[in-house]
Amino acid sequence: MQIDLQNSTLSSASLQKSQEARKILESRSGSGHDFLGWLQLPEEQSARVQEYLKIAADLQKLDAVVMVGIGGSYLGFKCLYESLKPAVGTPAGPEILFAGHSLDGDYHRQLLEYLEDRDFGVVVISKSGTTTEPAIAFRLLWSLLEKKHGKDAAKRVCAITDGKKGTLRQSADDLGFHSAIIADDVGGRFSVLSPVGLIPAAIAGIDIYSLLQGAMEMCDHLRNDKSDENPAVQYSAYRNGLYEEGRKIEILVYYQHAFQYLAEWWKQLFGESEGKDGRGIFPASAGFTTDLHSLGQWIQDSERTIFQTILDVEDAKSPVLQNQKNDGDGLNYLAGKTVHDVNRVALQATRQAHADGGVPSLRMKIPTIEEFQMGRLFYFFEYACGVSAYALGVNPFDQPGVEAYKKSMFKMLGKPGHA
Repeated sequence: MQIDLQNSTLSSASLQKSQEARKILESRSGSGHDFLGWLQLPEEQSARVQEYLKIAADLQKLDAVVMVGIGGSYLGFKCLYESLKPAVGTPAGPEILFAGHSLDGDYHRQLLEYLEDRDFGVVVISKSGTTTEPAIAFRLLWSLLEKKHGKDAAKRVCAITDGKKGTLRQSADDLGFHSAIIADDVGGRFSVLSPVGLIPAAIAGIDIYSLLQGAMEMCDHLRNDKSDENPAVQYSAYRNGLYEEGRKIEILVYYQHAFQYLAEWWKQLFGESEGKDGRGIFPASAGFTTDLHSLGQWIQDSERTIFQTILDVEDAKSPVLQNQKNDGDGLNYLAGKTVHDVNRVALQATRQAHADGGVPSLRMKIPTIEEFQMGRLFYFFEYACGVSAYALGVNPFDQPGVEAYKKSMFKMLGKPGHA
């Protein structure tokens, strides 16, 4: 991955602050330092690939597998799956479905009705087993499995949860589910390279070994490069320097549909890690060129509180435009170019137009969209997030604000102990 700062500059002050933040991260001396288990996940998890493939093999025999989780327990694999599955048609293997990522009753009703006539399994992901959305979904799905299969229902469930405590761990042990452990020192939004993301990926036929190899390469690069050329340090300096200048909104721009859920994962990663103590950049996203026809005007001419981070995929399989006798659409000038060629020119032209309109941007060049590169990208953003949050002066690994709505909701629902 290469970072292009053509339309932006990094101040020495922001680089220095980001270098200091990197030292805090690496020395494990900052707030939340007991949640840094993700730093060494790529190497640690590589030793468990065969274990995960064995679990996956049992569930791959089914017609469908429902992934139950929310937040980091959902978005990491959802991002990986949507990035790598075919854009159209049905992927090989079991149908991959999702539940517990919302409280949409109609969605879950339709899902249960759809599964009535299918041989399905469930991967339920929750440290405690009591997070409201996935707990409700799993209760519904487990009831259906028990009705269909009786004592054999447990063979169709994999619980990814705490190693020693919690409702889901108790159920896994008592009922004999397949299970894997979420380490105590790995938070949800940093868990995609743990069994949280790897087991669902293996079930979906994704090459998790290659994914981890890419993550290991990026890990080695970021943790050993102490220079100002370290891309995580540069990204942190870019973001925090602009934030101090009054740029409060970062738009992650992607030009491939495959990256829609990468943007959603990125928004949780940075939003939940940095948005606290009255500080934090608001993480937004846009899929160009589609969103140029809805948000383009706003980005070009709105209040100058925004900046962009652009994901540029350098190589993609793409149809070639042909010359036609009847050039009624006036497109013969594009003959010989691929649609991807045109897309990348649109990227360059849009970036220049936005720069002329006063919108700074950073471009990340990504060679291709495949497992190795996704591993590199996941680790890069996680590491850069830790550096950036420490440079901002906040704890990257807590989320005190998310408890407020839960307390209110539990009180309204009459949950015991929340009067």
